[in-house]
Amino acid sequence: MPRLALCTLAVCVLAIAAAVVSFARGSWLGIVWILIAGISSNMAWYYLRKARADRADRESTSAEG
Repeated sequence: MPRLALCTLAVCVLAIAAAVVSFARGSWLGIVWILIAGISSNMAWYYLRKARADRADRESTSAEG
């Protein structure tokens, strides 16, 4: 798993935990944490798909030549 994907996944988990704590304390700031979790989740998926595509491209190029 690429390092950037792991970092963004960690940010996503921490943002979800912060949102839960924020909502448990009665603060509406948890909405911001939910948005941050959504963005970091999308970034993690992007980096995973990019790594898979790069790996497939390298394998197809090495198989050709």
